[in-house]
Amino acid sequence: MLTSIGKYSKSFFVKLLVGIIILPFVFWGMGDVFRGGNQNIIASIDSEKVSTQEFIDYIRTLNLTEEQIKNLPTTDLIEKILSNYIGEKVMALEIEELGILVSDNSLRSIIKNDKLFSKNNKFSRTEYEKFIIKSGVTHSDFENNIVIQEKKRQFLSSLAAGLVIPEILVNRQYRKENQSKTIKYIDLDKYHLKNKPSEKSKKDLFERNKNIFFTEFKTIHYAEITPEKISGNKEYDENFFKQLDILENKVLDGQSFKETAENNNLNIILIGEVDANKEDANKNKIKDLPDNLFKKIFNLNSTQSPEIIKIDNKYYLAEIIKSEKKNRSFNDPMVQEALNAQLNFKIKIENNTSIIKDISMGALDKQKFNQFATDNELEIKNYVIKNLKQNEIFSEGIIKRIFLTKDGQIDLITNNSLTKSYLILAIKTEYKNLKKGTNEYEQYEAKARLDLINRIYESHDKNLNKKYKVELNNRTIERVKNSY
Repeated sequence: MLTSIGKYSKSFFVKLLVGIIILPFVFWGMGDVFRGGNQNIIASIDSEKVSTQEFIDYIRTLNLTEEQIKNLPTTDLIEKILSNYIGEKVMALEIEELGILVSDNSLRSIIKNDKLFSKNNKFSRTEYEKFIIKSGVTHSDFENNIVIQEKKRQFLSSLAAGLVIPEILVNRQYRKENQSKTIKYIDLDKYHLKNKPSEKSKKDLFERNKNIFFTEFKTIHYAEITPEKISGNKEYDENFFKQLDILENKVLDGQSFKETAENNNLNIILIGEVDANKEDANKNKIKDLPDNLFKKIFNLNSTQSPEIIKIDNKYYLAEIIKSEKKNRSFNDPMVQEALNAQLNFKIKIENNTSIIKDISMGALDKQKFNQFATDNELEIKNYVIKNLKQNEIFSEGIIKRIFLTKDGQIDLITNNSLTKSYLILAIKTEYKNLKKGTNEYEQYEAKARLDLINRIYESHDKNLNKKYKVELNNRTIERVKNSY
């Protein structure tokens, strides 16, 4: 939602909304798809149609990167953008229904109070005009955008207007992060390593995924473009850059690498088949080629298409002559590493799923905690956690999860990457006191308020699902994706 105002990200009204607009308010599910439908309509919200051209115009305002545009046909980015756009449309309908308006005086006040346009702590018309010129937008577009964002702010604020946060919610938020907890825990690393991937499972996985186990080798050549070669002197002066522009234009017009190099007496350096690690097929490392220059050349997208690149204030003519993918064998060390990593990950998931099932069904309770450790030759350790930052054993994220575990309760807690798994038994919890009227109290009151507001938005979100019938034309979505 904020992408279209990215140019103005230093402005007051964006700072004001960043903490609000990014809440999950606008990300709801979609209704049934069209049965047939008009190919010029990509979606509908009740009776309002969203044309394909309107949506494409919106995409153009997002300033997607070349990589994002290149991957549009194979990713779900178009669907996410469309979901976001429909969210904006629905919010606009709600704003209109509520009759939210921003007067000229309010608009004038927002601009005048924006520090970006201040000089000596006063609004400066000159600073405002400078900003408009640098941003490359018209006064009308910029001010209209402020009005839109202010309406959104008022709308979202209205949902949570007059909220009084009960002290019990503030204390609950505080206790999530401020407590002393005595636990027993079992590190499950050794448990997961008991079942190593079999040769058969690795070979089966390899056969199913042969196409992804390859090394890409590229043959490249390059030549440094120096002032002596193209301008006749040693300085990177105006004449050099003028000649460089001429050279680059000829390359863009289709002049070959060889012809460009010969016409400018450039010294060509040829690098035979080499992989991304700067090694040939015999694992010999290519020397006398800086890593940053090599990486830049190797990552060029096209073959037989010369480009001018700049590295460390030097200029080069570079080209990939050819690119070839060579399959790796089953016994290749990197293949073995990848297969083991994938299968070990699968084993962890299966083991953890089994443990969680036992916990939920009561088969792994407080009494059986010790037996589990004995049966699997695992060590039970005692530990006292006094604060979130006490991370010599556990990360902060894991400690937050441990703090939510009730005394006498067993839980399986992992980090996000599943590289660490712990079986936790909470023994005793001691809570710290939060004094009302302190800065710390205000801090946790704000956290509790944000948590409550999020829940209000989610509730409103569900109501909007029932209120508005959103339909998507999947055929048109695919056509838009494939047009890039």
